[in-house]
Amino acid sequence: MSHIMKVSVRSLVEYVHRSGSIESGFRTTASLQEGTKAHQQIQKNYTELDQKEVHLAGILHYGDIELQVEGRCDGILSDGVGFTIEEIKSTGGSLDHIEADTYPVHWAQAYCYAYFFAKQEGLESLSVRLTYVQIGTEQQKRFLRGVKIVELESIIQSLAAAYEPFAVMQLEYEEKRNHSIRELAFPFDSYRQGQRLFAGAVYKSIVERQKLFAKAPTGTGKTISTLFPAVKAIGEGELQRMFYLTAKTITRTAAEQAFDFMQNKGLHLRCATLTAKDKICFKEETLCQKEYCEFANGYYDRINEAVLDILSNETLITRETFENYARKHTVCPFEYSLDVSYVVDAVICDYNYIFDPRTSLKRLYEEQKKQTALLIDEAHNLVDRGREMFSAELSKAPFLQLKRDYKGISRWVAGAAKDINDYFIHWRKAHAESKTFEQPEPPEELLPLVEAFAEAAEEELSSAFISRSSAGEAQQQLLEAYFAAQSFIRIAGYYNDAYVTYAEIDRSDVRLKLFCLDPSTLLSQMSKGYRSQVFFSATLSPLSYYRDMLGGSLDDYVLTIPSPFHKEQLDVWLLPLSTRYRDREATKGRIADGIHQVLQEKKGNFLIFFPSYDYLNEVYERFMEQPIEADIIVQQPVMTEPEREAFLASFQPERDKRCIAFAVMGGLFSEGIDLAGERLTGTIVVGVGLPQVGQERDIIKRYFDARGRSGFDYAYVYPGINKVLQAGGRLIRTETDQGTLLLIDDRFSQIKYQQLLPDEWKPLKVMEIPRLEQGRRVIESFSSYEP
Repeated sequence: MSHIMKVSVRSLVEYVHRSGSIESGFRTTASLQEGTKAHQQIQKNYTELDQKEVHLAGILHYGDIELQVEGRCDGILSDGVGFTIEEIKSTGGSLDHIEADTYPVHWAQAYCYAYFFAKQEGLESLSVRLTYVQIGTEQQKRFLRGVKIVELESIIQSLAAAYEPFAVMQLEYEEKRNHSIRELAFPFDSYRQGQRLFAGAVYKSIVERQKLFAKAPTGTGKTISTLFPAVKAIGEGELQRMFYLTAKTITRTAAEQAFDFMQNKGLHLRCATLTAKDKICFKEETLCQKEYCEFANGYYDRINEAVLDILSNETLITRETFENYARKHTVCPFEYSLDVSYVVDAVICDYNYIFDPRTSLKRLYEEQKKQTALLIDEAHNLVDRGREMFSAELSKAPFLQLKRDYKGISRWVAGAAKDINDYFIHWRKAHAESKTFEQPEPPEELLPLVEAFAEAAEEELSSAFISRSSAGEAQQQLLEAYFAAQSFIRIAGYYNDAYVTYAEIDRSDVRLKLFCLDPSTLLSQMSKGYRSQVFFSATLSPLSYYRDMLGGSLDDYVLTIPSPFHKEQLDVWLLPLSTRYRDREATKGRIADGIHQVLQEKKGNFLIFFPSYDYLNEVYERFMEQPIEADIIVQQPVMTEPEREAFLASFQPERDKRCIAFAVMGGLFSEGIDLAGERLTGTIVVGVGLPQVGQERDIIKRYFDARGRSGFDYAYVYPGINKVLQAGGRLIRTETDQGTLLLIDDRFSQIKYQQLLPDEWKPLKVMEIPRLEQGRRVIESFSSYEP
């Protein structure tokens, strides 16, 4: 009896034929869009007899293994007499180094298509052509070979033989995995309130290939509520893999713990966590060149053995696990983790690996995406992260410095840098009075200058082995400017009507940015093709806003889960003082008094959140004028990992002195931390969290105003209230937690803001504190102000 396994042509040939070292070099990396354009340019010249993008499939037998192999052939050419199979490969680098046998893996891929087509058509022989095309210049290089069916059969059989050990291991694993999933019950004794509904909605969304936007409050058990149904879908053949996407390390840890918990209940399923390259790299400098890094040198000669080893012995593959096996096999831990991620069932990683065009996983084929679900945790973070991913900027200063530094080293680099510097000088003179500039079109005159600079910098950086530890300052600056230029060029390719180009003068420097105002279309484009997407967060409110900004539509599923906690667990108060910038000097003393009063009436540890460090420090100074028996700690703008851990460790249930901590909304300690039980008994949130007024936020506001939506809400109110909800959500984490929440801002009295607050926070009880007559008049006048 044959054991059947499906595999793509590309996965098969890459597994068998990969060899050599990691060579990142400094060559331009062609984007998927650019590669597609290069293919289409060649396919334009096809005749009516030719075919393009042809799906081909076949079955390979080896021992008890039946490999069902399929892929998409770039071209099948016919001259009326015979056929030629064409495989097209695009590159941003030079074609000079490519010879006929430089890449055996490319021939193997073409031979597979030739074999399947020959068997399909009953051919005894045909031709195979490899065509390499250089992005930008469209220069081509071709290699042609004639092959007979008997040769192809021998080649294909050797591929199957080489792949057989991996196939056997994988098939045995899948049988064990599926059995464990069938036997797996919900890993807790019972479902929390709303949890069964949430898990069912996730499963339904996966089965029906839908997007789901879910607002699931703290305590719902969001992680297990999304992972458990996705695991079940894998066991029932509805899904092949899942990506659990997060914005913060602490939420990745929560996902790892959930998988570990299910494994302790009998689950046998592979899960891998991806870590950023600069964090997991073993070398002092993150430089992937064989002359510098022993883990890059010969990487592809050792990687198959390394992959087999880790998959044969591990299921929960964390950063530490990858590092241990990478050292054992002397392979790059980052590239190793990527190679493993294409094989495992679940991947825990940052948003970037799916949504960022500069770092997204490129080897997931369309057929694989159709069987992959995206579980997007803390999805409210993806709006601003999306803007960052699809934006890019350049400034004048680096190019002025490079012009000077390379004057006697490389006339090409110096000249290209001078051209960009001159562009900025011209712009600065033209806008000297306004200091800023804004336009809906990309900077057409600048783009070719940046492309020319990237080409010159690439040539210079490729001419010799560069290590940041040994390179001079000029080379380091050139490298940084090169990467900035490449990012700028790539993002310019995504420019659409949701962008604006803006620039501003800072003394003698000029900063120009391609600013993505609405990332929804591009987020949707980057995630296109995946079977299902589940966006969830405790603070996905208002849902209509997040569905709009995250690329959803009216046809997508929407779910709001009620809080599993009782209102009696949370004591919510309002101190209606103005925290608007213009009123802060007048009210900061009374805010400090209000905080003192709450701390006198309520015992235990408190977290006090502010919208900015400046405001925090102002109120903190007034607060410290009155004595209080407590350990006072303050979040700093920059904190090391040990400092962060020490900050959180200060919250203990039983200690000689209570802990009072001052922190900022939207910072390290306002999201993703669990201070359950008596570790935290009170939270105070000062302000409605509005982002600081500035050029970018105002541009966003005008953009959405012009499109019939409330620009002020989209740019300020909704992002701000999300920070409030996140900060307040630190308090009640379990069914037994009790606590006090104080909101300080008179805008919380307005219906508009109260509608954005969760039901369990309502009604707000108004707090009274002793008032001076002058203070009363000031406060009363605030109550009539609008935001």
